[in-house]
Amino acid sequence: MYFDRRLWQLTRGLRGRILLAIAIGLAAAALGIARFALLGALLARVFSGAGAAAVAMTAFGVAGAVLLRGLLDHSRTVIAHRTASRVQEDLRGRLYDKIAELGPAWFASERTGGVMLSLVDGVEQLQSFFGQYLPQVCVAALTPIAIFAFIAWWDVPVATVMLMAALITLAAPIAWNKVEGGRGRVRHEAMKGFGSEFLDAVQGLPTLKAFGQSTAYGKRLAERARRLSESTMRVLSTSVLTRGITDCGIAIGAAAALALGVWRVSNGLMTIEALLIVLMAGTEVFRPLRDLRGVLHQGMVGQSAAAGIHALLAAEPLVKPSPLARPLTPILSPDAVEGVVGVPTIAFEDVHFAYPGGRQAAHDGLTFTVAAGEKIGIVGPSGSGKSSIARLLLRLFDPQSGTVRVGGQDIRTLDPEALRRLIAIVHQDTYLFHGTVEENLRLGKPDATQAELEQAARDANAHEFIRQLPQGYQTIIGERGVNLSGGQRQRLAIARALLRDAPILILDEALSSVDAENEAVIQQAIDRLSQGRTTLILAHRLSSVIGADRILVLDSGHIVESGRHAELIRRDGPYRRLMGAQAQERGEDDVSLDLAEPIAAARQDGETSDFGADATTATAAAAARVGAAETLLSLTRIIQPWAREFAVVVLSGIGRVAFFIGVGILGALAVAAVKTGAPFAWLLIALALAAPLAGILHWIESWLAHDIAYRLLAELRIDLYRKLDTLAPAYLVRRRSGDLIALASQDIETIEYFFAHTVAPALVAILVPSAVLLSLAVVAWPVALALLPFVLYAALAPVVMRARIDRLGAEARDALGLLSAYVTETIQGLSDLVAFQAVAGRRAGFMETVRGYQTTRLRLLSDLSSQTAQLEVVTGLGGLG
Repeated sequence: MYFDRRLWQLTRGLRGRILLAIAIGLAAAALGIARFALLGALLARVFSGAGAAAVAMTAFGVAGAVLLRGLLDHSRTVIAHRTASRVQEDLRGRLYDKIAELGPAWFASERTGGVMLSLVDGVEQLQSFFGQYLPQVCVAALTPIAIFAFIAWWDVPVATVMLMAALITLAAPIAWNKVEGGRGRVRHEAMKGFGSEFLDAVQGLPTLKAFGQSTAYGKRLAERARRLSESTMRVLSTSVLTRGITDCGIAIGAAAALALGVWRVSNGLMTIEALLIVLMAGTEVFRPLRDLRGVLHQGMVGQSAAAGIHALLAAEPLVKPSPLARPLTPILSPDAVEGVVGVPTIAFEDVHFAYPGGRQAAHDGLTFTVAAGEKIGIVGPSGSGKSSIARLLLRLFDPQSGTVRVGGQDIRTLDPEALRRLIAIVHQDTYLFHGTVEENLRLGKPDATQAELEQAARDANAHEFIRQLPQGYQTIIGERGVNLSGGQRQRLAIARALLRDAPILILDEALSSVDAENEAVIQQAIDRLSQGRTTLILAHRLSSVIGADRILVLDSGHIVESGRHAELIRRDGPYRRLMGAQAQERGEDDVSLDLAEPIAAARQDGETSDFGADATTATAAAAARVGAAETLLSLTRIIQPWAREFAVVVLSGIGRVAFFIGVGILGALAVAAVKTGAPFAWLLIALALAAPLAGILHWIESWLAHDIAYRLLAELRIDLYRKLDTLAPAYLVRRRSGDLIALASQDIETIEYFFAHTVAPALVAILVPSAVLLSLAVVAWPVALALLPFVLYAALAPVVMRARIDRLGAEARDALGLLSAYVTETIQGLSDLVAFQAVAGRRAGFMETVRGYQTTRLRLLSDLSSQTAQLEVVTGLGGLG
C-alpha cells in the first residue's frame, strides 16, 4: 500500500470533503452488500415457493440498491476529483512560489525538464492519488469491520473467516510495500533524467543537426527512455504482486467462508438462507478491497511523483534574504521625491565570487566604482566574469566575500525588489515569452499606455518592423521570440528597458548576436537608452564600448587595465590585444558611423519566421479528424512485435475470468448439493484450487501486460524524437518545447492505459460474455434473451458516447500542453522575470492557466464517472434479470 504523510498534509482545509467522499463510499459499499443479501433472500424465497408479491418486492429492493449505489458511486467520485483538483491547484501555486524563491541561482545548476515534470506531470499524477486511491484506501481500511458486522448477523464463525481474510488481504500488500519501499524514488530520477534530456534535445535539435550529432544524441535519449521503462517496471513489480495478493485473498476468503458455511449447514449449524446470502455476497463484501487493487497503480505513480515534489519544496535558495534588509531610500527609486542617499552610484569592493560547483573564481578581488550618470564599458575574454557583474548587481547571486554597493549602501541590506526597480537590463540572449509583442513589452512596465509602448518602440528603432507584422503589436512572436530575427528581438529588449525607465542600465553583450546592419540601428537605440543613466556595458565588441566614458579591462576576475578607448588602444596592453584587430578593421579614426543607410535597411528588416498556424492547434485539429478505427489500427500495429506475449496476456485474462466464474459456479453447486443431500466434498476441493488460481492468473496477466506496455512506451518516446529530428528545425518554430515535453511524458504515459488495461481486458470482455450468452442460449434461451439488451448496452455505450469524451479529452490535453509550455518558459525566463519584477504578474497568468485546465479536466472526469456508474447500474440490473 502506498501512503505519504507529507501528501496528506496538503489536504488541510479539505479533509471534510475527503471524509464526505469516504462516507459516501462506505454507504455505496453497504448498498452493494445489501444488494447481494437481498439477492440471496430472493433465491431463498424462490426455493421455498414464496408468492409472486414477496418475490417482486425483494426484486424491487435489489433494483433500488443497484440504482442508489450507482448514484452514490458517481457522487463520491465527483467529490473526490473536485477535492483533488483543489489540492493540485494549491500545490501548483506553492511550487510556483518555491521556484520564484529559489531564483535563477538555484536553477543554474538544475535542469529545467526535471523541475517542469514535477510541477506539471508530477502534480497531475496526484489527481488519481487524491481522487481515487486515497478515498479507496480509507474505504478498504474500514471494510473488514463492515464485513464482520454484516455477516455476523447470520453466522459469527463465517463472519470471522471473512474478517481474517479481509485483514490479511489488506495487511499483506502494506507489509510487502515496506520491504520494497524506495523504488519510487528511482523511477522519479529516471523520469526526471529523461525529461531533462528530452527538453535539451528539443531546444537544441537545430544545433545538433547542424553539427551532425542529432543521431548520436538520439541514441543517448533512447538509453534514457529504456532506463525509465525498466525502473517503472521495477516499481510496478511490487504493485502487481500486491494485486495478486489481493486477488488471492479475496477469492480464497470467499471460498473459505463458503466452504465453512456448507459444512455448517450440513451439520445443522446454519440455515440455507444464510448460506445463500454468503454465496451471493461472498465476493461483493470484498469489493472495496478489489477496487483498491485496481487503483494501486495510481498509488505507486502518485508516491513516485511525490518524491520530486517534496525534493523541490525542501530545496533551499542559494541567495537568502538578509536579516538586515530594509526598504531602499525613496530617492533611489525612479519616482523618488525625498531621501538620504541621492545618486545611483555603483561600487564593487574586493569582491570574491565563484559559482556553486564552479572550478575557478569568477571574481577574485574585483574592485571598481561607477559614478552617477557615468557610462562604463567592461571588456575581457570569455569567462573573465563580465556577466557575473550583472548577476551580482541584481542579487541573483551573492559574493562569498567583499561588498557590492548601490548608492553607497551594501545591497545585501536592501530590499531586493526595491533594488531591482533601479535597474534595467538588456541581455545577450534576452528571453521573450510566447505571447504578443505588447505583452512582452509590458514586462518593463505593466501599466504602460499604448502611446508609451509605441514611443519606446520608436526610440528602440522597433516601431516600423512591429507595424509590418501581421497583427502589429498583437502579433504572437512565439517561444523565445522565435518568429523574429535576432536584431528584432534585441530591439524589443531595448524597448522593454526604455519602458522601465530605471536610473541604472546594464547592457550585457547586447550586440553580440546581431549582424552589421542591425548593430548600427541597435547601437543608436542603446545610445538613446543610456542618456542620463548610470550605464554598465559588458561587451566584447568595440562598437559597444568605444564611446564609453571609461573602459575597464577584466581578466581572471579582476581589473587589469582602465581608461578611455583612445589611450588604451595606444598601449601595448590587454585592451589592445583584445580590441586591436577590431580597431584596425574600423580604421584608427573611424569612431563615428553613418547610420542612415543601415537604419533604413534594418527598418525594412523582413527576416521573420512563419506566422502561420500554431502547430499545436494544427495537431489538435488533425487529431479531431482521426477516427476510432484508424486510432485502434495504429495502436494495434505497434503491438504486433509483441503478439505472442499479448496472446499469453489474453489467455491469462480468459483463464482468470473463467476461474472467477468457476468459483461462483462451484459455490452454487455446493449449495445445491447441501440442499439435496448430495456429496459436496469434491466441490469444496475444486473450490480450494480454483480460488488461488484466479488470483495467480490475474497476477501473470497484469505483470506481462505492464511489462509489454512500458517497453512500448519506451519505443514510442524514441520514435517521437526520431520524428522530430526529421521535422526540425521548421516544425520546432511552430511548436512550444514545453508542449512537446508533455507529449513525451504525460501523453505517452497515458497510452500505457490502452496497452496494459484495455487491449487484453477488451478482448476478454468480448469473448467471455459471448461464450456465456451462447452457452445460455443452448441451455436456457429465455435467460440469454433477458441478458442480451444489457450486454448490448454495455458494448455499445462507449462507442455512442465516444465523440463527447474524445472532445473533452482533446481539450484537456491541449490545456495540459499549454500549462507545460507556460511552466517551461517561466523557469527558463526566470532571470528576466526577476530582473523586471514580473514574477507576481507571471504567477497570476500561471494560476489562470491552471484553473482553466482543472475546469476542463473535471468535465472530462465527471463524464467518465457518469459512464462508469451507468455501466455498473446496467450490469447490476442485468444480473437481476
